[in-house]
Amino acid sequence: MAQASFKHLRTFIACVLALALTAQPVMAQSILRDAETEAFFEEISEPLIRAAGLDPANVDIVLINDPSINAFVAGGQIVYLHSGLIEAAKTANEVQGVIAHELGHIEGGHVIRYSEGVSAASGLSIASLILAAAAIAAGAGEAGMGILAAGQQAALGKFLAFSRAQEGTADASGARYLSAAGITGKGSINFFKTLQNFEFRLGIPQEDSYGRTHPLSGERISVLEDTYSADPAWEKTLNPKWESDFKRIKAKLTGFLADPTDTMRDYPETDKSIPARYARAYAWHKGAYPQKALEESSSLVALAPDDPYFLELHGQILLESGKPVDAVLPLRKAVELTGNQPLIAAIFGHALVATEDKANLDEAATVLKAAVTKDNQNPFAWYQLGVVYAQKGDTARAALASAERYLMEGAPQFALPNAQTAMAGLTEYTPDWIRAQDINMVAEAQLAQLKKRRR
Repeated sequence: MAQASFKHLRTFIACVLALALTAQPVMAQSILRDAETEAFFEEISEPLIRAAGLDPANVDIVLINDPSINAFVAGGQIVYLHSGLIEAAKTANEVQGVIAHELGHIEGGHVIRYSEGVSAASGLSIASLILAAAAIAAGAGEAGMGILAAGQQAALGKFLAFSRAQEGTADASGARYLSAAGITGKGSINFFKTLQNFEFRLGIPQEDSYGRTHPLSGERISVLEDTYSADPAWEKTLNPKWESDFKRIKAKLTGFLADPTDTMRDYPETDKSIPARYARAYAWHKGAYPQKALEESSSLVALAPDDPYFLELHGQILLESGKPVDAVLPLRKAVELTGNQPLIAAIFGHALVATEDKANLDEAATVLKAAVTKDNQNPFAWYQLGVVYAQKGDTARAALASAERYLMEGAPQFALPNAQTAMAGLTEYTPDWIRAQDINMVAEAQLAQLKKRRR
């Protein structure tokens, strides 16, 4: 009987852990990085972040390659949006509603307080286990198991109620941020209606939300419609620039992620709009039709010669089509127009290296060093910088760049020897030597931890 009791307890703990893990980023998911998309998220979220009393410089909006309609926070001040959410959203205003909600979780410290819900639920479960053990010891086995089952159900219910309360608080906070920023909540309501349609398709009962981590979308709509409709910002018109930019972002994402045939169905060649040209350029490039891709990107550059993102796309297609010399000019211009945006600068640096002209190596080194200084979370830029150093004969700094890259990619077994090679070739106590030493220590600690886990 004792074994049965522990089996039930393990079942409850597994349920709680499964729920807790839904708030964590899945390692198998990849982060999608794009200069234009990140600039767009920064622009539409800034007024909401300020309304939440947070510093925009400390909050990041990160796009995850996942087709499900979801968003979450997982510690720190980072909002993760799934690519499926962008696909499902019809307007930038809908995305703002989601971001506002997630900022409510950050301001409320909900991830930090998540353990409170688990602790309260665990307390009930442990209490029921003690009572059940007493009943079993007294010879009332069936009664003991009944107490245990009831206790687990109550514990799980308490945890789910805690989670739903946090969601309700985040909804209310999000509404407050939108109001303070003078942004209508219509997008928030519309997006919840989209979610409700999915609930209908999945056959989720709509009577009540008991047994769920989130309130039903219908419940949330009922509460929020009253709040939003009474707000002075309710009738505010949508920001035309944000909505136009969103169409571009959505088209670009479709072209990049979707099967090219699906993209061409959604954005046929008869559609001459900018978003359609954008989507097709990516689709043709992805489908290995470089000439058609270049025709689309050239048409975009012709329409807006000073649009840095059109220039970036055109340069990237040229580069990846085996024409790095031709790619240099549009990429250099894109870098200049964006004030050395690090993601674009990394592609430009790659193009300079790919020309195989040693006269370009000094410029490539300058560009790539600036890129990693502004944004050191870019393994591609570190890789290209390592290539530059290797071609210039600077083995130590090539190894340091590789160590940075491998540490970032979660490969301490490769970061460690590269850091040691860098330390051996650099002057002691210089900034680069100290950085190599730091990577060496971090990699050693990570490897020791991995070895400990395997025991």
